Formats: sequence, structure tokens, C-alpha cells
Amino acid sequence: MTVRELQGVYYDPYDVDINADPYPVFARLREEAPLYFNEPYDFYAVSRYDDVSRGFADRETFISGRGGVLELIKANIEMPPGTLIFEDPPVHTIHRSLLSRVFTPKKMSALEPQIREYCALSLDPLVGSGGFDFVADLGAQMPMRVISQLLGIPESDQERVRDRVDRSLRTEPGEPMAPNEEGFIRNDGFASYLDWRVEHPSDDLMTELLNAEFDDETGTRRTLTRDEVLTYVAVLAGAGNETTTRLIGWAGKVLADHPDQRRDLVEHPELIGNAIEELLRFEPPAPHVARYVARDVEFYGETVPAGSAMVMVVGAANRDDRRYPDGDRFDVRREVGQHLAFGFGSHFCLGAALARLEGRVALDEVLKRFPEWEVDWDRAKMASTSTVRGWETLPVTTP
Repeated sequence: MTVRELQGVYYDPYDVDINADPYPVFARLREEAPLYFNEPYDFYAVSRYDDVSRGFADRETFISGRGGVLELIKANIEMPPGTLIFEDPPVHTIHRSLLSRVFTPKKMSALEPQIREYCALSLDPLVGSGGFDFVADLGAQMPMRVISQLLGIPESDQERVRDRVDRSLRTEPGEPMAPNEEGFIRNDGFASYLDWRVEHPSDDLMTELLNAEFDDETGTRRTLTRDEVLTYVAVLAGAGNETTTRLIGWAGKVLADHPDQRRDLVEHPELIGNAIEELLRFEPPAPHVARYVARDVEFYGETVPAGSAMVMVVGAANRDDRRYPDGDRFDVRREVGQHLAFGFGSHFCLGAALARLEGRVALDEVLKRFPEWEVDWDRAKMASTSTVRGWETLPVTTP
């Protein structure tokens, strides 16, 4: 029986009901169809930890230059220069090196006092109010302020930029996203900030990108073009907002489901860093990542032909019992090790250190003020998007 003839398990990344709780389907994929083919949307999928990590590491077979999102791959859109997450070597290596000097763990750690201040600004007015929204009141606020500060976006424009990025990722329920001619990366909204920085340099990432010199793939010594810088800024603004917002939302939901473990964190705050790793494993904000298959490759005796789209189901791999015993169990004291929420290999998330820091500080500041909460399920709502998975709103009540 070939992979195209497998029956009994169906995985659709756009299905609203599956997306609400994908883990029963993910478990069946791992056990019944470790190489899966979806005929309606014409893609293959792998779901076991070893297969997903292999796919991320094999950059010759599974390339990023056609897009890391299924809709982009199927639309056959040429990615604009500077779209770091959708590039392959040698261009990816060159562009990544420009940003890696900024996103170091040491430099990110230096942001902790500012991140705590942003959390306090969001949370202090809510103490004694009887509840708050993990997304609207914190997740949509603090990450926006942090990435905007790094980029040099004025405070008066930060919410507008966040909302614009947020709208670009939204879909109709059950429908794929419709890429425009620039893919998902719309950079025109940042032009005025960039033009201002040309005349008024400052201590921010936008200024650093404008002035950075590097040897490009042809060996030419140059600076980034205006369009390249704009694309960089657009990519970072989107990545810096969306996924951390979802992580904070999942912290509210999962710890409400596990009040005993929440109390453990209150009593032992030194565990919060590990709890963030377990949250990322248990509920990764980006549950699937796509790659274009550049050459024939074999899984489980079946050949996936060159030209195919392959979906790496991170959400399934992160709960694979072969890697994590009792993988569907949440445990803040688990020895997590290497999960795949930030990818693996050359495309490992450049902002991982920042996301981890923001998640740890946010959860720490919440628990200091609100050691107990319950989700108000009548008002909670999942976000409608095919690229990340999480909460549009997650209101909670507090004693």
C-alpha cells in the first residue's frame, strides 16, 4: 500500500475542528502514517521527532527559498531579498550573520530590566480588578514594545504596526492564506521610519542595518539596499510580535489546566525558565513548517518526489513518545532538552533567546501578581491563522 492509498487518518492544517485540538490527529499521524500525503492540498507531511529534525537539518533536500509556509510554496512566489526565514545558503548565511551579532544571548539578557518594566506597565493597573486578558493585556503589549524598541519604531506608532502585522496573518476560518505578490512580507509600511533613520541615525537595529557592510554572494563589498532593509524590518516586526504573543497566551491556558503545577512555579520560581521550555514543547506557537523538496527523498520505503511540498509537523514531533516519554503530559519539571519549537539546524530561530527571555519574564511577573486564575471560556477565542496557533483572546478571572 502506497502513502497515497493510506486511509483512516486525515490531517488538514486549515481545518478549524482539527486546529482546536490537533493532538489526537498528530498521534495517529505518528503511529499510522509517519509519511502522510494530503491529496486535496497536495502536500506530504512527517510527524515523528527524528523525521522532522532530519528535515530541518537537510537543507540540500528541504529548502527554504520557496517559502516556509505551505501557501507560499504552492503559489510559486519568488521571495524578495532579505526575507531571512525564506532563504537558502549562501544568501541566507550572509544575511543571518548580519543579524546574529545583534540577537546574541548576552545582548538579549541586557533587555531584561526593560522587559520587566513593560510587563509592570501592563499588569500593575490590573491588580485587584478581578481578571485580565493574557493576550490583549500582556501578550499583545510587551513583545510589541520590545521589538519596536529594538527596531526604532516610535512609541506612538507601535500599536498600529502590530495591528497591521496581525491582520496580514489572519485568514478566513478553514481557508488557506492568500499570498500577495510579495508573499506574506509587506514592507511598505516601514518606509517612513527607515527614511527618517537615514537622516537621523540612532542606537537601534534599523540604523545598524543601514550601516552594516558585508560581502555578498558575488564577493562584492556593499551595504544593504533600501528594499533589503525594509524587508528585514518587516520580517523582524512580524516574528517579534506574533509567536511570543501566542506563547504568553498558551502559558495562561495550560497553567489554568494544571493548577498544581502553577502552584509549584509560584513556590519555586527558579523553575519558570524550564516551564517555558515545556510550554514551547507542549504547545508550540508554530505547529507546522513547510519546505520545498528539491530532490527525491525516501521515507518509510516511499519516495517523495522533487517538486513536492513537505510539511514538518512540529506540534506532533514535540510530543513524540520516542523522544519524550508520555509526550502528551505537561510537566514543568520535565528535562526537556532539544525541542523543535524554534526549528533546528541553519534556520534555528534567530530570536529564540529573546522569545525565551520574554516568556520567562512575562510568566514570572504574572505569577507574582496573580498566583491563581481560571479561564473565562465564554469569552476565550482562538486566532484564525494558518501560520501560528494560539489565542485571539484569553480572558481569565482572578480571586
